[in-house]
Amino acid sequence: MAKILVIAEHLDGKLNSAVAKTVSAAAAVGGDIDVLVLAADPAGIAAEAAQIAGVSKVLTLANPANAHALAQVQAPQIAKAAAGYSHVFGASTTSGKDLVPAVAALLGVNQVSDLMSVEGPHTFKRPIYAGNAIITVEVPADQVVVATVRAASWPEAAKGNSASVEAINVDAALPSHTRFVGLAAGKSDRPDLQSAKRVVSGGRGVGSEENFKVIYQLADKLGAAVGASRAAVDAGYVPSDMQVGQTGKIIAPELYIAVGISGAIQHLTGIKDAGTIVAINKDGEAPIFEVADIGLVGDLFALLPELEAAL
Repeated sequence: MAKILVIAEHLDGKLNSAVAKTVSAAAAVGGDIDVLVLAADPAGIAAEAAQIAGVSKVLTLANPANAHALAQVQAPQIAKAAAGYSHVFGASTTSGKDLVPAVAALLGVNQVSDLMSVEGPHTFKRPIYAGNAIITVEVPADQVVVATVRAASWPEAAKGNSASVEAINVDAALPSHTRFVGLAAGKSDRPDLQSAKRVVSGGRGVGSEENFKVIYQLADKLGAAVGASRAAVDAGYVPSDMQVGQTGKIIAPELYIAVGISGAIQHLTGIKDAGTIVAINKDGEAPIFEVADIGLVGDLFALLPELEAAL
C-alpha cells in the first residue's frame, strides 16, 4: 500500500489552498497520507492541515531555519523525512516548482511535473506542449514517486478531519551558502489570483496601464482577482505577478472574464480548467472565442460599463 508524504506550503501562518488539492491527488493514489509542515513554529499550520479530509497524520519539523521557505534549506530536511514513503507530493505552485525538483534530486529520482490525473500508483497523466497534448508517465515501481501536482486539475479536499500531529526531527545538513534576505510582495485587498473563485483578466487590447483601471473596477464589483495576459505584462500595463498562462499562473476559477485577450495557446493553457469563460473582444475571429462559454464582440470600453451597471 502506498504511503504518501504531502509537503505543506504556507505563508504568514496560513496554509496554501493548493495543499488540500494536492491531498486530493494523493487520495487518488490511495494509501496513507501524511502532511509535512516545516516552519519555525508549525503548530498553527499543523492544526489547519490536520482538518483536511484524508490526512492520516501531520508531521512537524520545527527549526528556526524554516522561518522562511527556502528550497535549498527545506529540501535536505524533506528528503530525510521522506524515508519510508513511496510518494512525495508538492503543489505545482511557484514555490513548489522550486522546492520539489531539489527534493527529487536529493532522492536520486526523476520528478513527475504537473500531475493532473492518476492512472495507478506509478502511472500518471501530465500536460506537454503548452497543454496541447497529454502524456502518460510511468515511474519504475522500485522508485520513490516525487511529483508536483497541478492544483488547477484537482478539487480541494474537504475539511472536518482531526488528524494527529506529531513532531519529528531529522539529521540533515543545511547549506550555509543560502540565506534569506527579504521578501518583496505586492499588497492587495483583492483575492489571491491562484485561489480566487472569480478572475477578471486584461490583455493587450486594453490599450494602456491607465485603461486597466476598468479591469480593476469590474473585478471590485465581482469580488474578483485581477490577472493579465503576457502581452499586457510585456507592454508594461501590469506587473509580472499578475500574468496568467504557461509562463505565468495556472488557475481554475469558477468564472474567468477575459477582456481584450486574443487567446494565444500559452494563455489558454493557464485557464483550461476554468468553470465558465467569458470573452470580450472586438475581433470576432479571436481564438479566445473558441474556448469561451460566453462571447461578447465589441468595444470593451463600451461593453464594460454596461456589464458593470448590470451587476
